[in-house]
Amino acid sequence: MNFGAVLSTLYTFLTIENRMDTRVPLRVINSVAPIRIVDNGGWTDTWFAGHGKIFNIGVYPYAEVQIEVFPADGAKERVLIQAENYGDRYTVAPEQGVWNKHPLLEAAIHYMHVPPDISLRVNIYSEAPVGASTGTSAAVSVALIGALDRLTPGRMTPHQVALAAHHVEMNMLHLQCGIQDQLCSAFGGINYIEMRQFPWATVSQIQIPNSAWWELERRLVLVYLGRSHDSTELHRKVIHELENEGPESPRLEALRGTADRSRDALYEGDFGGFGKAMIQNTEAQTRLHPDLVSADALKVIAIAREHGALGWKVNGAGGLGGSVTILTGDLSGSKRSMIRAIQKADPLFQNIPIYLSRYGLRTWEGTG
Repeated sequence: MNFGAVLSTLYTFLTIENRMDTRVPLRVINSVAPIRIVDNGGWTDTWFAGHGKIFNIGVYPYAEVQIEVFPADGAKERVLIQAENYGDRYTVAPEQGVWNKHPLLEAAIHYMHVPPDISLRVNIYSEAPVGASTGTSAAVSVALIGALDRLTPGRMTPHQVALAAHHVEMNMLHLQCGIQDQLCSAFGGINYIEMRQFPWATVSQIQIPNSAWWELERRLVLVYLGRSHDSTELHRKVIHELENEGPESPRLEALRGTADRSRDALYEGDFGGFGKAMIQNTEAQTRLHPDLVSADALKVIAIAREHGALGWKVNGAGGLGGSVTILTGDLSGSKRSMIRAIQKADPLFQNIPIYLSRYGLRTWEGTG
């Protein structure tokens, strides 16, 4: 171990941190972006699907980013990252092309070209559990890129922010990544997404009466299964099979169809039809690979069925861990009884309070 290098790095970090702590920032930039649930049609927003149809809903809790802007202090590592959920505070050089501790954050900062005459303290936080399969990483990336966009003249559109966030994840970090999570975080609301050719897509926001919006919000329940979603190898197997079947795979077509049915049901105010679309999507996920709907998810689904739920969707791609969204029936008492039964079934199961987000990415500056 090179103790000289370690001490030098520590000295640089403490120097930058102390300077930022004692100085008044030139600007304070805030941004928030919603997470995503009920991604009916998921898996069809990928490169191997070629084209797709996806329905999803943006919800609180948000991913939050706050950037304090200071004059450049002459140090190479002039960006201090505070990843609150992980308890991490460390400095990076925004021009560096190597990303180690939190690659998504560091690559996004590199991509957005921080002006050379400033230094930053970047705070990132989300109340959504890590690995909940609700597009939290996409929400963080969208919120971070949206905030960094305010450092320079001109403004990116929500679609441009979503494309940039997707580019960082797929092309810079070489991760398997669909397009829907970034679009949902950028636009918020209830979305019907048509991907004509990967990664280009159009977003049609579904407008429903306030009474239907409030009723949908009341009926939706998000259950975190208590384990971070991590099923990379399983996903590689699914991708290999689907790649061989091609874009017109019947299994992909079954998923695409649930997006259409979800859209139509909400326009008609048909919660029963919407619940059926959620169930059909979860069943179609199982046909991709049985392990995409885990034993924990099945346990939650069984309890939801016993309490009269109209639908359930294993969020994201599925696999171990993650979360399930449930569409409950008419009575709020039955909903609360269901939540208690789910939490009693396993101490790891957790109800995550959610609210529908009418807005996507929002950025603003503090007024002092």
